[in-house]
Amino acid sequence: GGGKGMRAVLDAGAFESAIGAARREAMAAFGNDEVYLEKLITNARHIEIQVLADSHGNTIHLGERECSIQRRHQKLIEEAPSVAIDEKMRAEMGRVAVAAAESVGYVNAGTIEFLFDSKDNKYYFLEMNTRLQVEHPVTELVTGIDIVKEQIAIAAGRRLRYRQEDIAPKGWAIECRITAEDPFNNFMP
Repeated sequence: GGGKGMRAVLDAGAFESAIGAARREAMAAFGNDEVYLEKLITNARHIEIQVLADSHGNTIHLGERECSIQRRHQKLIEEAPSVAIDEKMRAEMGRVAVAAAESVGYVNAGTIEFLFDSKDNKYYFLEMNTRLQVEHPVTELVTGIDIVKEQIAIAAGRRLRYRQEDIAPKGWAIECRITAEDPFNNFMP
């Protein structure tokens, strides 16, 4: 979480020291020093798709949230819909998120997160959060769906009350996280 153990390597000569630093930080934070490599996408947009999946084989997505405005790998502003993607990309990413949840037999409310590279109009899987996220009210406001209520119904074994064609986001919503930090002391709490 929060960027722990992550390093950007822009020069091959810095690779070994970056790996060592990432491993030490990961061990201190998580008790595990395993690391993996992934492509660095500069100026990526953080797009996440909210999904709902019941135990009867029904999975839908509720559209996207954009969470690109971050500091120290922590989200500061979340909005729906995203201005970075068009309707075609929105539909494709929604289909992929549903397929990802279905491929693992997921049941619950969850979020599939992607990095979107607007330079080449490609997106990359980042992670799946198997819980309700802090920013879920943004999606509730544009869809009119109470995600907490749906999550409880799913846990009770009920079928989803919505089909994908029922989901028609309206309007715009923005969530801003307020933090108590000292800007004159390196933004310490």
